[in-house]
Amino acid sequence: MDEMILGRERDKMVEHTSENNQVLVAGKVDSPPTFAHEIYGEGFYNFTLAVPRLSGYIDLLPVTVSERLIDISKLSMGTEVVVTGQFRSYNKYLEGKNRLILTVFAKDIATKDQEIKNPNQIYLDGYICKPPVYRTTPLNREIADVLLAVNRPYNKSDYIPVIMWGRNARFSQNLAVGQRIRIWGRIQSRPYQKKLSNGEIQDRVAYEVSVSKLQLVNE
Repeated sequence: MDEMILGRERDKMVEHTSENNQVLVAGKVDSPPTFAHEIYGEGFYNFTLAVPRLSGYIDLLPVTVSERLIDISKLSMGTEVVVTGQFRSYNKYLEGKNRLILTVFAKDIATKDQEIKNPNQIYLDGYICKPPVYRTTPLNREIADVLLAVNRPYNKSDYIPVIMWGRNARFSQNLAVGQRIRIWGRIQSRPYQKKLSNGEIQDRVAYEVSVSKLQLVNE
């Protein structure tokens, strides 16, 4: 995938790239940008993007923007936008332990001026960093959980949880740690309940990549 193509070919993704982490998501701004943090004088803001599925379900995805790259005054509630960037992770110390936080880091945000056939697209090229966990649902649907390490400049990596389905799940269960793979799919949000040590039940949301296509890379 050489680039994300907007305009007439906006709803397509080219499958050959020099970059290993590419995201295109389109939807409505669901929360106003709020200040997150500052690095070397550069302010970063977070907002939530409501991205529809064909089923009608809405994925509520976290998006991070830099005030130097994006005019956040244009991100008012209900505005329809197209976000291109990367899916990134970082560790945050919460409730006495480190938690993996995932967000779409926006490199560009454009006003959505036409319908997009596929409003939720991601491409990742990375390395399996934990043994895949294969299981079946009560409805006998095959699933495999994979944690993918995707390299970033300056010796950094993003750790992205991905979900394989069906034949991809069955195939990936035997993949070794360190295997390089390429995947295509979509980012999804999944609400769940977490029982805390004090017995309290807390509503949370997990983010992961649902894989539609898998390719092994032999190095």
